[in-house]
This record gives sequence, structure tokens and C-alpha cells, in this order.
Amino acid sequence: MTRTLAIIALCLLLAACGSGNGGSTSARRLTAAQMLQQLRAAGQTGNELDVQPLRDPQVADLRASATLSENRGDYPAAIAAITRALAITPDDPDLLQWRAELALASKDWPLAEQFAARSYEKGPKLGGLCRRSWMTRQFAREERGDATGAATARQQVGVCAVPPPVRM
Repeated sequence: MTRTLAIIALCLLLAACGSGNGGSTSARRLTAAQMLQQLRAAGQTGNELDVQPLRDPQVADLRASATLSENRGDYPAAIAAITRALAITPDDPDLLQWRAELALASKDWPLAEQFAARSYEKGPKLGGLCRRSWMTRQFAREERGDATGAATARQQVGVCAVPPPVRM
């Protein structure tokens, strides 16, 4: 099994473990840092087609600042940096997804789902970014008690893997 498929399988397994526990969901048992760790792991690509947008050099410092803040657990500062970066490049799917994940870490479930949906809409609809988007929606829906919506999002995670074209 490829590394990517193993990561997807692990994420799905972890998500399924809490689904039958009297209303307790896997996302409720995870800390913000654990949720972000799972989302970032799902974003890793292996042997699959991976579409990466061009990066605007103006937002490089803001990305670095957000990374440092997030690593310190200072989610409000990370949100501020990503919000400023989105003011420069409002349709950047990676920034939109990052903002969704920070909303998730801040327990703003509706906003997390809203940003994840925008990321998916603007993004490549495949690969790691796609998986992160659907997992973010899954966690947000679980937290809001939407088991059906969470199950739908969980199924969509697997659809995001697209094999690369055969090279001869």
C-alpha cells in the first residue's frame, strides 16, 4: 500500500473509532494540535497527481509568521497572519484551507466548514488539499452533531486520490 493510501486509511480508521461511542466523536477527543496534525498528514502526497498553485511572493512572510504562531499554539496570531495573506490573494486554496484548519482549532465549526468549502471550490479537487478540505468538514460536522454530513465528508476523502498519468 502506498504511503498516501496508508495515511488515508489511518485517518479514516481514527475517524471511525469514535463514531459509535454514545454521541462522542473522534474530533471531540482530539486536541486542536492533534486535529491539525491529522489534517496535515492527510495533505501529504505519495504516488498521485498533485497540483500546486503558483505562490505569491508577497505572502511568504505572512505564511512564515502564521507557521511560527501556529507552532507556538497562538492560533489568534496565526489567524491574523493568514487573514492578511488572504487579503492579498483571496482565492488561494491553500490559504483558504489553512484558515479553515485554524477555525477548526479555534472551535469555530461553521467557519471551518465555510473556509474548507471555499478551498475545495477554488482548489484542484484532488490530492492532499482535497483530503484536508473534506477532513476539516468531517471534523466540523461531527462537532456539530451532523453524523450524516460527517459520513458523507469521510467518504469524499477517498475520492481525492487520483493516480498520476503514466509516463513512458
